[in-house]
Amino acid sequence: MSYLLLLVAYSIIQVGLGLWIGRRVHTAKDFFVAGRALGPGLLFSTLLAANIGAGSTVGATGLGYRDGLSAVWWVLSAAIGSLILAMWIGPAIRRAASEHDLRTVGDFLEFRFGVEIRAAIGALLWVGAIFILAGQLIAIATILNVIVGLPPAVGCILGGVLITIYFTAGGLLTSAWVNVVQLTVKLAGFALALPLALSAVGGWSALTALQPTPDYWNFWSGGRSGLLYLAVLGPAFIVSPGLLQKIYGARDDRTVRLGVGFNALGLALYAMVPVTLGMIARARFPDLAAPDLALPMVLMHGVPPIVGGIGLAAVFSAEVSSADAVLFMLTTSLSQDFYKRFVNRNATDVQMLRITRITAVIAGVLGVCVALAAASVITALSIFYTLMGVGLFVPIIGGIYVHRAQTRDALAAILAGVVTVVIRQFVYGGTRLYGFTPAMAGLAAAVTVFLVCIALHPRAASTLEA
Repeated sequence: MSYLLLLVAYSIIQVGLGLWIGRRVHTAKDFFVAGRALGPGLLFSTLLAANIGAGSTVGATGLGYRDGLSAVWWVLSAAIGSLILAMWIGPAIRRAASEHDLRTVGDFLEFRFGVEIRAAIGALLWVGAIFILAGQLIAIATILNVIVGLPPAVGCILGGVLITIYFTAGGLLTSAWVNVVQLTVKLAGFALALPLALSAVGGWSALTALQPTPDYWNFWSGGRSGLLYLAVLGPAFIVSPGLLQKIYGARDDRTVRLGVGFNALGLALYAMVPVTLGMIARARFPDLAAPDLALPMVLMHGVPPIVGGIGLAAVFSAEVSSADAVLFMLTTSLSQDFYKRFVNRNATDVQMLRITRITAVIAGVLGVCVALAAASVITALSIFYTLMGVGLFVPIIGGIYVHRAQTRDALAAILAGVVTVVIRQFVYGGTRLYGFTPAMAGLAAAVTVFLVCIALHPRAASTLEA
């Protein structure tokens, strides 16, 4: 009961902060891009809070429990993708967004290629984001169920209500400030829990003696984890609409390089934390029914109660911050890419703010409904992340750096990449074929088709000046 009271109090603080910050949001521009006034600190905190989410806590700890050292590539791949975003892609797309008043990735794709690409990516994004949001809500419900025995349906609803209230109040500005609190709790929780849990299990020497599988200490590949995650997660963290739209809110290029760059450094430093906690769980609880139980078990039974409570609040923060990032991506796309583009092109700023808030509520409800109807949706999350990464990577990178690229080139690349992933996933069961995972095969197909199409109409190429 004490854990439940702690999480309830923490949730009230987040909602209260969100509503208070939301009073400063008066226009759609404030809601979408925080007035393009985010400094390096806020950009860093909102990105790192979103990136250290359910997959990087519960999921990565479970991978460490199951596969060992090679699970570090789950978070390390995100760090590498973020570094590329910080140094090259982020500043270029921010300049284009600022100059042409772009507010979503769909805005950029229409500006660069036309409405056809906006519609194609929008449809892919909306379906995928609903399922990803549902997956985050299921993760929240799972934690609440393990901690306090709360029924999963109640946990999904509570998580959806919490996220929707504080996000709807102020969009990116609210999310950025609430993320500062969430990130502080995350870092404090893991900083306290890790050394105490390691000490309780007998120190690092006790872990190095652990050898449940022959490749448990292989850095490059072990079990189903390893370097292959770079193909799945690296591109997704370079072109994720949720991350790019946060970058739209940066005040200048220096902010992007510093904020996103320190986010990449933070991810790299954090990468071993969940893996180590997973190994600690393997040493203490070798017969868990499911790897995803590793982190809750360590925090509830492997450290002092007060530290465990802070750690559980950190995990709760991780999942809530990831869910609000998905809600941001979904809401802004639905309101800007669909409503303003196809329903009411003359909508005023006040109308857009109202529609965006209504859309946020609808998206939150849809996410809860899908989560309640499909409790196994988490198993499909990697498929949707892969599809979005494959679908977006070539149009965004090509749109920035290949001036001669046209609509048909981007459409052909999207089609080739998505069809390849779907065939590899559903016909071949997602297994490797000739060493290629579905994500690798999809990216290869998209890039190849894009370059072939470009070669058919060669003209002078130049970097997009924006």
